[in-house]
Amino acid sequence: MNPDFYNLLELLKKSNVDFILIGGFAGVVYGSTMVTQDIDLCCDFSKDNLLKLQKALSSLHPTHRQTPKRIPLELNENNCETFKNLYLDTDLGQLDCVSSVLGLGDYHKVLAQSQIVTDGNIQYRVLTIDSLIESKKALGRPRDKQAVTELEAIRKLKNNSQESQE
Repeated sequence: MNPDFYNLLELLKKSNVDFILIGGFAGVVYGSTMVTQDIDLCCDFSKDNLLKLQKALSSLHPTHRQTPKRIPLELNENNCETFKNLYLDTDLGQLDCVSSVLGLGDYHKVLAQSQIVTDGNIQYRVLTIDSLIESKKALGRPRDKQAVTELEAIRKLKNNSQESQE
């Protein structure tokens, strides 16, 4: 796990970027032991929010990861509407920003299926464990199937723990 992911999340929160943590790092929040190489976020892809993202990342030298020449991220008033997803390299690690999550829907639907977590000094939104499991099932890749097995076990342990406290 890359400790710079926390710094990246903190930077985005301080910049008031609207996002929900999804993917492997969201699993880590719930106790997953799976290793992830990036942070996956579902973001509000409105012009205002994308411009906040651009400003937040500007000192981290963000580049488009899936372009041959690693084109620098340059969002502006005119081009924000052309993006649905952003796959970026930054000085603090890889950041994947998507406008919707397979199996769950667009940003607003994902927002309704998230909760606030506190980690150190920052609070951010993360998919609920149930929604994270659903999104992993929808993706269906081998590593997602493995994550589903682990997350279901974590959920069962959490539920059993809560029942025994009642």
